[in-house]
Amino acid sequence: MSNKTVPVTDALYTYLLANSLREPEVLRELREETARHPRGGMQIAPEQGQFMALLVALTDAKNLLEIGVFTGYSSIRLALALPPGGRITACDISEEYTQVARRYWERAGVADKIDLRLGPALETLDGLIAAGHSGRYDLAFIDADKTGYDAYYERALDLLRPGGLLLLDNVLWGGKVADPAVSDPDTLALRALNAKIHADSRVAPSLLPLADGLTLALKL
Repeated sequence: MSNKTVPVTDALYTYLLANSLREPEVLRELREETARHPRGGMQIAPEQGQFMALLVALTDAKNLLEIGVFTGYSSIRLALALPPGGRITACDISEEYTQVARRYWERAGVADKIDLRLGPALETLDGLIAAGHSGRYDLAFIDADKTGYDAYYERALDLLRPGGLLLLDNVLWGGKVADPAVSDPDTLALRALNAKIHADSRVAPSLLPLADGLTLALKL
């Protein structure tokens, strides 16, 4: 018995995957292809993707916002969990990375559920707000450049409906957020945003030690 989160050893992680993960073959193949990419560490953990898909189902979310696509693992997981008519507005800046995502979106049969917006995410989000989409989205997932997180957080809150759910990835940043000796721009940005969300009366937050840290923030 323990009154705090149990440390996840390699053996326990293997057990967790063996007894929890249900991963479609197309996602397993994408995960293995991305693992060979020089920046493969940017891909979310498979158990995190499964958890986020469960949140989509639990909240009956239909309109999703994704900030940061990379090779498409999270967008496929989320799209597969959407009900008929559900859509994802997916923001990314890289044509190279999202070419892989598009290939796997087609293979997974979810390409028609995903509206990819290529360009700086902040410009895309501001454009959505200007077009009158504030309060339209049910769930938003942020997994992009860390120094931009605060701005993405603010725009995502605007675009979410009351009762909408905001997810932020990498909020533990390999443990660096808890090390005062680390002061690079990414760590400082995440550390500041974690403190901001903790004190933000606009949301009900919970920071989970899942994968590299996942914050859930319910818009009040």
